[in-house]
Amino acid sequence: MIKSSEEVAKMRLAGNLASKVLIMIEDFVKPGVTTQELNDICHDYIVNELDCIPAPLNYRGFPKSICTSINHQVCHGIPNERVLKKKDILNIDITVIKDGFHGDTSKMFFVGEPTVQAKRLVDLTYEALKIGIKTVKPGATVGDIGSNIQDFAEKNHFSVVREFCGHGIGKDFHEEPQILHYGIKGEGVELKEGMTFTIEPMINFGRKEIRILPDNWTVVTKDHSLSAQWEHTILVTRDGYEVLTIRPDEKI
Repeated sequence: MIKSSEEVAKMRLAGNLASKVLIMIEDFVKPGVTTQELNDICHDYIVNELDCIPAPLNYRGFPKSICTSINHQVCHGIPNERVLKKKDILNIDITVIKDGFHGDTSKMFFVGEPTVQAKRLVDLTYEALKIGIKTVKPGATVGDIGSNIQDFAEKNHFSVVREFCGHGIGKDFHEEPQILHYGIKGEGVELKEGMTFTIEPMINFGRKEIRILPDNWTVVTKDHSLSAQWEHTILVTRDGYEVLTIRPDEKI
């Protein structure tokens, strides 16, 4: 669970490369493109430009190299021939493996001009992510992260998905600890310098309940309300945190 300085260096590289995929793909997210086309572009870039492995491909049977979740899809959407339309919102989730270590990050994209409702949800979910990240420091707990995210989302009359959470990450895609996006301050695992994990809140415009589609992967809101998610890989440092997947346009 605690990474050595050498392992942290490899995590930092993997995280930086994962962030580059989200930067690269932005110009391709527009009306008329299919999520399969986005998958193919990302796959080619990850393999041939970055010399990395796309971690989702064949992970527990997942058939594609990225996850693409549209509108009321919460997470784990499978790229296919669905064509993006104006006013869609889209989460693209990228995980790459470089030198045996994982970098995991996701971002929301607007397809054309978003609705007022969609923009508010996406912006608030990003704020929830930042609130969770800013909670990270040695001595804080997993419960502190979840409680701060939950309080912020529910104060704004949105709901937090319970069934999926952030996770430790390193040589393995999913390690301990689990990072819930709801919870009670002071409870759960205590954070220590050298831990690496993802924070990836899934926030719904409507109710928190979800269901999984017959493909056994795609998660959707039960009430068909919009859902948004942002994700970063975080390192616990001596006096706080480092965002290993941060993009140049971000300030966290």
